[in-house]
Parts: sequence; structure tokens; C-alpha cells
Amino acid sequence: RVFLAVQRERTLRKAAKVVGLDQATVGRRIAALEHALGATLFFRASDGYALTSAGESVLKAAEKMEQSAHELARQAQGVDNRLAGEVRVTTTDSLALAFVIPAIASLHVEHPDVRVQLSTSTQVLNLARRESDIAIRTQKPESPDLVARRLARWRVGLYATEHYLSRHGEPERGTGFTGHDLVL
Repeated sequence: RVFLAVQRERTLRKAAKVVGLDQATVGRRIAALEHALGATLFFRASDGYALTSAGESVLKAAEKMEQSAHELARQAQGVDNRLAGEVRVTTTDSLALAFVIPAIASLHVEHPDVRVQLSTSTQVLNLARRESDIAIRTQKPESPDLVARRLARWRVGLYATEHYLSRHGEPERGTGFTGHDLVL
């Protein structure tokens, strides 16, 4: 877990934040891993950490280990029928305000032992890496490994002043709003 965080984040500080440890502990764990394997896994440079050839050779195995650990957690959680614990949900701010926060309030009334950690962002968190348990988005995910359900249909509209339309005309279907100004 620490090895992958350093490989992905390229600095001890950023990796420490990802794994929830302090920077010194991450450094010690990398040093201990390198000692146990008898190989240097990272080049240490002023711009960050980069994998050595030995590091690259163990990367796929580390990713498989991570995937297996996530699969183990998913299977174990699926067997437990209690409605208790923490659920991490990610969505956009507009969906959170319109749908998710009211749903969390209703859920809390019925199941007070369920704690929802809500993250609102345009950044798409990786469900396979357990960055979030549930993602509520406006588009269907492409990964075949994810279970996707339509929760709702949400009407949206585009609006323009008469002055704008007289200058630019109405957008034509299929043009991706080329030549038009959009405020989102």
C-alpha cells in the first residue's frame, strides 16, 4: 500500500497523506521494504521518487496484491447483513444538494448506525481502489467491473436572453454548442 502510494504520488508527503501516515513513517516503510527485498525500488531525486528497474518489476505484483485486498474487503462486507458502519459517497455538489443530502438524512433516521462520509467534487474517485464506496454521477461509468444503477432522471435546461439569441442564434443539434457561450 505504501509502495503504491509513493509510486503514484511521487513524494513521501503526498503518499503519506493518501495512506494516512506521517511522512517519516512512509520513508521508514519504504526503506524496510527495500531492505527486506534486498533491492532499491526508487530513485530519489529533487523532483520526487521514480521507480528503478527493480521497482518496475514488482509494480504489477503490488497492484495485484492491492486488487486482491480490495476484493477480499468487498466480499467480506457483502456477507455482513448489519446496517452499520461507514460508507464513503462521492458526487458533484449539485447532486449532493438536490438528492444525496436529503437521502442521507432519511437514511440516518432509519439506520442511525450508518455513517456517510460525503465527498463533493468534480474529481472522479476510483471505486476499484476503494477511494469511495459509492459514486453518484451524471454519466454511466465505463468500467465493466462496477455495478451501475440509474437512480433518477434529472431534467436540465439551457437558457439565453433574447439579445443573445438575436446575436448568436439558437444552437444546432450535434454541434456541441460551437460558437456559443456557456455558463455552468
